Amino acid sequence: MQPAAADRHAALHAGFRWQVPAVFNIAEHCCTRWARNTPGATAIIIEQDDGSSLTYPFAELQAEADRLSNALRHLGVTSGDRIAVVMPQRFETAVAHMAIYQLGAIAMPLSMLFGPDALEYRLKDSEARVAIVDENAIANLRTARRTCSTLLAVIAVGSAFGQGDVDWRVALGREKPQFFAERTSADDAAVLIYTSGTTGPAKGALIPHRALIGNLPGFVCSQNWFPAHDAVFWSPADWAWTGGLMDALLPSLYFGRPIVGYAGRFDPQRAFALMQRHRVTHTFLFPTALKAMMKAVPAPRAHYALELRAIMSAGEAVGDAVFAYCRDALGVTVNEMFGQTEMNYIVGNCGEYVDTHGVYQAAWPSRPGSMGRPYPGHRIAVLDDEGNECPRGVAGDVALHRRDIHGQPDPIFFLGYWRNDAATQAKFTGDPDDSWCRTGDMAVMDESGYLWYQGRSDDMFKAAGYRIGPSEVENCLVKHPAVANAAVVPKPDAERGALVKAYVVLAPGFEGDDALVASLQEHVRGKLAPYEYPKEIEFVPALPMTTTGKVQRRILRLQEEARAAGLKAPVV
Repeated sequence: MQPAAADRHAALHAGFRWQVPAVFNIAEHCCTRWARNTPGATAIIIEQDDGSSLTYPFAELQAEADRLSNALRHLGVTSGDRIAVVMPQRFETAVAHMAIYQLGAIAMPLSMLFGPDALEYRLKDSEARVAIVDENAIANLRTARRTCSTLLAVIAVGSAFGQGDVDWRVALGREKPQFFAERTSADDAAVLIYTSGTTGPAKGALIPHRALIGNLPGFVCSQNWFPAHDAVFWSPADWAWTGGLMDALLPSLYFGRPIVGYAGRFDPQRAFALMQRHRVTHTFLFPTALKAMMKAVPAPRAHYALELRAIMSAGEAVGDAVFAYCRDALGVTVNEMFGQTEMNYIVGNCGEYVDTHGVYQAAWPSRPGSMGRPYPGHRIAVLDDEGNECPRGVAGDVALHRRDIHGQPDPIFFLGYWRNDAATQAKFTGDPDDSWCRTGDMAVMDESGYLWYQGRSDDMFKAAGYRIGPSEVENCLVKHPAVANAAVVPKPDAERGALVKAYVVLAPGFEGDDALVASLQEHVRGKLAPYEYPKEIEFVPALPMTTTGKVQRRILRLQEEARAAGLKAPVV
């Protein structure tokens, strides 16, 4: 590998042009064309609990998708109908997505971890027509269904046999493996994903088919110029959320490369063994997973034969401790990425790519702790409260413009929030065709155009007059050998407004006591500003997390507010 001397970021932006056809369907480009041209090529590899695996070629993925499309049509599903998919990483999940897209309907992926209330809200709000569910969620789905009058049928998959209105195997067995796909516009809706907002009920973000095209530059760059001819992708990210669907499953299939699926709980040793067994070359590992791997297996290459070439990470700030672990222990420079459900894969890093002469070149050098720079095709700025661009070095709201630097429309944008025009309008600043879309994430842009994450705008807080970004303190705490994970929130204080408080999950072999509290406080005090060290530390067995792997600081913040008011704290 030849190290690159040049920074290619500006050149890549200057030479990039969007090519979005008027007619575009995700299923055609992620499955049908490969089933037609390379039918025997592997599409999906499913890792089973015993370490064995099942391999499915594109021809089988297409045939099963055709059968399901026919079955859905016979159930009365038409273009634009919402179909809930409540399943983990399994072959039938990929089949369901392809079938729904080529039918012209809208896939609504839902986490198998959702309880009845969460399922009920989303099914009713979306007016879903059909739900496809396996044994992991069938009980909760049946409970939620009682008040969902628009739900025509429940298709039971796997061990949920007999617990729905229709059984997957029986229904598909009656259908032919041929289906004439609908001709969808690139602007037609393909996916409805409910965001885990920090306040209020979850909002459904309506994603068009063209958004996959908008994701591709970031995917290619963050995976160090994906794909190579032997690329194999795996990520523990649930295919029910944007990170698993748009950052893993769909782009891997778009490029005709296999993706490994595993439905079990994440375990660091299992992750390493899986990557070794399937010769995984590219992955998306969220910071929580990388932290667990770093603590559990400090020297992975001494125990596992890995072929990793690229690691993308997103969801939270990676921090320089994890950055160093990936570089030194795994031999791969992690590429941080930033995006949202509404406009995913817009900022990040690209370690290297192969030019037209087959020579490795650095696209732009990664800087430890940075979110990276805008990916080609995306115009990014940091805005103040009035919608003006902040000077370099001043924190503001990360925003994406409707048009790229060449004035072309950016295809990555969502269509809007499901039946919530007010929320959609509030997301944008400026004229509809010449506007910025705010992310609600705070960052600083330096003179070179790198973004440095400061935290969610509603996670930032002031303590004794100083503005505190929790991610910096959390990153510092995780560097201590006793800390597996940490979350920092304000604790109300009459004199100083708030104190810095840390919730800490201990690494195996450590006990939380006064001596460790003092050690952690001194650890932070010696590395950050004096006002940033946690005045109080509480040891907890686990942090409240979203299904997408993000720490729910809001829950901890509400707990502190309740305690300060002498009220019963919400359940963590």
